[in-house]
Amino acid sequence: MTVGSGPEAGRAPSGRVLGVDVGAVRVGVALSDPAGTLATPLVTLDRDETTWSDLDRLVELVTEHEVVEVVVGLPRTLAGREGPAAQAARAYVEDLREVLAEHSEPSLAALPVTLADERLSTVTATRMLSDRGVKGRAQRRVIDQAAAVEILQTWLDARRGPAPDPLAGP
Repeated sequence: MTVGSGPEAGRAPSGRVLGVDVGAVRVGVALSDPAGTLATPLVTLDRDETTWSDLDRLVELVTEHEVVEVVVGLPRTLAGREGPAAQAARAYVEDLREVLAEHSEPSLAALPVTLADERLSTVTATRMLSDRGVKGRAQRRVIDQAAAVEILQTWLDARRGPAPDPLAGP
């Protein structure tokens, strides 16, 4: 199985992308618009390492929203190293690919699943929610989705490449 490590800058968006923030207890999910411009929160799933019901639900979301790629956050340290959380994210990707491959629809087996650097995504999401007055229990309910939005939006922005300078001449 080949798993990418980042967006291909300048690659034209060709459909909806699912962003995934994998945690030990919950999985945050975000979805892009069809043009691949904007990430929005979708759902938070409970992790289920026994029956893989969270993975089955991800496959349902892929089908329901006609997703063309899945981006899973890869948590690295600030120094760029991978620890136990990164290993868990890589294992989750392997499990997701296995569930996709077992699906009756052949196109799902070929669905790209990409790992994207998610350093500080939860910190950024927590700050954003706090700035909007979302705290405590309310924040815990949506933090995983907000982190998934941060991961996906960063990936989408990098995929489009740098924005043109509006002050630059023709």
